[in-house]
Amino acid sequence: MQFRSPSPEATHAAARRLAEAATPGLVVGLEGPLGAGKTAFVKGLAEGLGVDPAQVTSPTFVIVCEYPAAGGRRFVHVDLYRLESVAELDATGFPDLLGPDAVVAVEWADRLPEGLPSDRLELRIERDGLAPSERVLHAKGSGPVSRAALDGWRQALGSKAE
Repeated sequence: MQFRSPSPEATHAAARRLAEAATPGLVVGLEGPLGAGKTAFVKGLAEGLGVDPAQVTSPTFVIVCEYPAAGGRRFVHVDLYRLESVAELDATGFPDLLGPDAVVAVEWADRLPEGLPSDRLELRIERDGLAPSERVLHAKGSGPVSRAALDGWRQALGSKAE
């Protein structure tokens, strides 16, 4: 799926729509250069899950942040930017954070894809050649949970998604 976002607000709103389609157990792997809007997307996802987006910051220095979400769920935000190996990721307790009650967003997922679950929604945010505030989001599901979320997200976005 591809979605063209004209502004950070539209990216945030699109992420809220993904939250509507997200079922617990969903892992979203975000990729894109610095300043692409990964954290802005995560804030929208968090808001859609009932987490105050003002609480959500890039966890670059703490690696993992966990928030209680609506409906007894958990929202987990992970940043792999400073990690060098799957062993370091495992040492954060990441495998224990995955579960049927959690929605997990992983920034810089392309740094350690082998440490992530195979069933994940891969989301690449690009800005090359676009107006300063525009982004193109490319999403792909790699398993049943992520494909179901992607299908629901596509429906929620309607004609805005290709």
